[in-house]
Amino acid sequence: MTAVTLALVALVILVLSAVGSFKFRPLGFLGALIAILIGLGTCPLYYGIFIFAIALVNLLSLTALQDMIKGVDYSLVGLMALATMYIFTTHDFAMVLVALVLVSVPTYILVMLRAGKANIEVGIKYITFMVLATVMFLIGAVILLYAHAHAPGAAVDGFGFIYAVGYVMLVLGLSLEVGVAPLHEWVPDVFTAGDPIPISIIASLAKVVPFVAALWILIPISNAITPSLVLFTAVLASISMFTGNIGALTAREPARVLAYSTVANMGYVLSSFVVIANHEYVYFAIAGGLLMLFANAVGKIGFFNAIKGEGAYSPFMYILAFSFIGVPPLMGFWGKLYILFSIAKMEYFWLVAIMVINSAISIPYYIRLAGELGVSWRMNLVNLICLIAVIITLVTALFVPVDWFFKNIALVANSVGVVI
Repeated sequence: MTAVTLALVALVILVLSAVGSFKFRPLGFLGALIAILIGLGTCPLYYGIFIFAIALVNLLSLTALQDMIKGVDYSLVGLMALATMYIFTTHDFAMVLVALVLVSVPTYILVMLRAGKANIEVGIKYITFMVLATVMFLIGAVILLYAHAHAPGAAVDGFGFIYAVGYVMLVLGLSLEVGVAPLHEWVPDVFTAGDPIPISIIASLAKVVPFVAALWILIPISNAITPSLVLFTAVLASISMFTGNIGALTAREPARVLAYSTVANMGYVLSSFVVIANHEYVYFAIAGGLLMLFANAVGKIGFFNAIKGEGAYSPFMYILAFSFIGVPPLMGFWGKLYILFSIAKMEYFWLVAIMVINSAISIPYYIRLAGELGVSWRMNLVNLICLIAVIITLVTALFVPVDWFFKNIALVANSVGVVI
C-alpha cells in the first residue's frame, strides 16, 4: 500500500479507538500503538523507529495520569506521531502544512491535563501563543510560495522583498511555536505550571514537525537573497542559546530549568538553518538537527517523568544530562557535531564559537539537575520510561560512526526534492 493509504488506515484506527476508549480506556493505548506501527510504513524505517520509540514512551507516561478524557489522550499522541512520520517523505506543500497543524492542535488539549481538574489558565496562555505561531508560520509559507512562483531562483521586480517578508514571518512563527528566544516567554510559565507528563510530550514529540516543515519549505525555494536572510536566523539562534542557558543556570525549579534548557536546545537546532542556502552541506544540517531533536525529546521525557515520579535512577539521569551537554558518543554529541560541521562549512565561525561556549555554560545546571532528580533504584514506571530513554540515547554509542544516519537523510532529502 502507498504511504497515503497507510496513513488513512492508521487515522481510521485512531478515530475508532478514541471512540471506544470512552468505555474502555486501554483501547485508546492499543489503537494508538497499532496506528503508529502502521505509520512506520509511511516513512524511512530508521527515522520511523526513532519517532515510534519517542511516541511509545510518551504513551507509557500518560498511564500515570488519571483518565480525565478517558483514552483520547493516547489517540492524540498517536495522531501527533503519525503526522511526524508522514511529513518526512511527503512531496506535497499542502500536506506539510496539514502535518504542522495536526501536531500543534492536539497539544492544546494535552497541555491542560492534570490530576483533579483541567489546567485552564495554562491552557489559555499556551493556546494563545500557539495559534499566533501557527498563523504566522502558515502566512509566511504562503508568501514564500507566492514569491517563488513569480520569481524562482532570483529576486526580481520586488519579489525579493516579498520573499524576505515571507521568510521572516515563517521563521518567527517557527520560533514562537518551539520556544526560540526572544519569542520564548510562554515556555517557562507553561512548563512550570503544567503537569510534567503532558509537558514532556510538548517538549519532545511536538518539536520535530515544525522544524522539518520549515526545512522542507525553505530548502527547495532558496534563492540569491537567502544567504543574506539566514544571518537573521543565526542571530535568533544565538540569542536563544544564551537566553536559555543563562536562564537555566539561574533557575531553581527543575521544570523551569528544563524550560530554559528547551529554549537553548531550540537555538542549537535553529542554527542549522544557516545552511539552507548551500545544498552541498544541507544534509549534515538536517541530520544534526534531527539528532538534536531526538536527543532533546528523550532527555525531556526522562527528566519530566522523574519530576512527576519524584526522582529516577541516578545513573539514568546523568546519562541523559551528558547527552544534553554533548558528551561523546551519546546522541546529543552527534547532533551538535553535525550542526557545527555544517555551519563551519558555511564559514559562520562566530556561530560555531557561540554554540561551543553555550554547551560549556550548560554543564553546571545539567549536572545539578541530574543530582537533584537522581535517586536509588526503584522498580516503577518512571524508571522503565527513563530506561527506554537512555537506550535510545545510547543508540549512537552502540552504532559508531553514525554516518548511516546521515546517508539515509541525504537519500530521503534527495527523493523529496521540492515540496511545492
